[in-house]
Amino acid sequence: MATQGLNFALNNPSTFFAPNKPPRHSKFRIVTVKCSAPLSSEGAATGLAERPWNVANARLVLEDGSIWRAKSFGASGTQVGEVVFNTSLTGFSEYEIILGVREAVVGRISYELTGYQEILTDPSYAGQFVLMTNPHIGNTGVNFDDEESRQCFLAGLVIRSLSIGWFVDIALWETTTDLCLISALLHYAIDDVDTRAITRRLRQDGSLIGVLSTEESKSDQELLEMSRSWDIVGIDLISDVSCKEPFEWVESTKPDWDFNNHERNSKTYRVIAYDFGIKHNILRRLASYGCQIIVVPSTWPASETLKLKPDGVLFSNGPGDPSAVPYAVAIVKELLGKVPVFGICMGHQLLGQALGGKTFKMKFGHHGGNHPVHNIQNGRVEISAQNHNYAVDPATLPKGVEVTHINLNDGTCAGLAYPALNVMSLQYHPEASPGPHDSDCVFRDFVELMKSVKYRA
Repeated sequence: MATQGLNFALNNPSTFFAPNKPPRHSKFRIVTVKCSAPLSSEGAATGLAERPWNVANARLVLEDGSIWRAKSFGASGTQVGEVVFNTSLTGFSEYEIILGVREAVVGRISYELTGYQEILTDPSYAGQFVLMTNPHIGNTGVNFDDEESRQCFLAGLVIRSLSIGWFVDIALWETTTDLCLISALLHYAIDDVDTRAITRRLRQDGSLIGVLSTEESKSDQELLEMSRSWDIVGIDLISDVSCKEPFEWVESTKPDWDFNNHERNSKTYRVIAYDFGIKHNILRRLASYGCQIIVVPSTWPASETLKLKPDGVLFSNGPGDPSAVPYAVAIVKELLGKVPVFGICMGHQLLGQALGGKTFKMKFGHHGGNHPVHNIQNGRVEISAQNHNYAVDPATLPKGVEVTHINLNDGTCAGLAYPALNVMSLQYHPEASPGPHDSDCVFRDFVELMKSVKYRA
C-alpha cells in the first residue's frame, strides 16, 4: 500500500497536492528511486552488505535480575555502577539565526534544553549510571564552554533516543558538535532502551546496582553476579575527582549569561574552596559575587587553609557516601568557628556530620532540575536543581543548628545554618547551569556573612 501511494505521488504530481493549493514552485523535478537486489533460486536476497544501522549490541543487567538490551554509542567493555534517574525537564528557547556577511536574520529556531552536558561533566555522578527520563538527548549538541569539570566522571549514560547530526550556529549559543563526540569521553553510553520502565522500577525498588556490557562473551548470569557483588556504599569516590594541587580560579560568569553582576570586579573576599568534585559554575558564581578563589584538594590540611587567611571557606559538592570520607569530616570540624563556611551538596552533608549529626542513604535520591524547596528564612518556595543520594537527619543535630530549607517533595533537610559558628549550607545546587536560578542569592548571603565577620574582627 505504501509503495502504491509513493508511485501515485511520483507519477501524478498534479493530483498529489490539495485542491486550490498548487505547488510552491511552478517547476519541479520528479525523481524515481529504485532499489533492487539479486535473488537466489529460493527468492532470498543475496550479496547484501551489512545493515547500515546499529543493532542491539549492549546489555544493562540490574541486580534485581532484569536485563535490558540496548545500542552502545560509548566505550566497549564491561562496567559496574549504581543506576539513578535524572528528571531534568525540557525547556525551549528561541533565537534568531544569523546568516551572511551582513548578518541578515533569516529565521528563528526553538531548541530543547535539558542540561545533559552539565550532567555528563558533573563529578558528583562518579560511580553512577545516569538514566535520563527526558526521551530525546543530544538535540543541541555540545558546547565545551558549558562543561562543569575537566572530564566526564560518571560511570555511564542511559538514554531513550540519541539525537545525532543536528547542529547549527546561532546568535547566542553555538553548538560545536553532536553528542557522539562527547561519548568518546564517556566510559559507557547506551540508547534505544525503555527508560520509562527502568525509572518505574527504580522508583519502586530504589537505586539499583547495574552492569553495562558490550562483551558478548559474558553471560547474563555472570553480569548479574557482578551487579550483586558490588556496592557503592562506603567507597571513597572523592579522591578520584578532586584536584591534586591548589590553584587559583579567576573566571566569572560571562556577561551574556550573567543575571546578577553583584560586585563583579571588587574581589574583596578571599575564599578557599575545597574540591570534593566541585562544579565550575560554583566557582564562576563566587567570582561574579566578588571573591578571590583558591581551590584546594579534598585532603588539604585545615592548618594550611588557615595560613592563607581566608575570609571564608567553601565545601563543595562531590560524589558518593559522606561516611566514606572521615578525613574530610575531620577537616571540616577543625575549621568550624574559625572562619565562615558554606557547604553545598556533599559539603552540606559533611557539615552535618561535623556538627554531630548523621546522614542516611535515600531510596532513589534527588536528581533533576525541578525540585521545590521551602526557604524557611524568607517563606519563599524555590525551584532547585538537585543531585544527591544522601541526606542529613535533622533529628540528630545538636541544639542551635537550624534547618533553613526543606524539600517539599519528601520533607528532607535541604539547608542548615549555625549562626554561633558562622555556618550555612544547602543540599542542592544554587549555581545550577542551565538553571533554575531561584537560589542564586545564597552566594550573596555568603558574601554578607563574610563581610559581617570581617567587620566585627
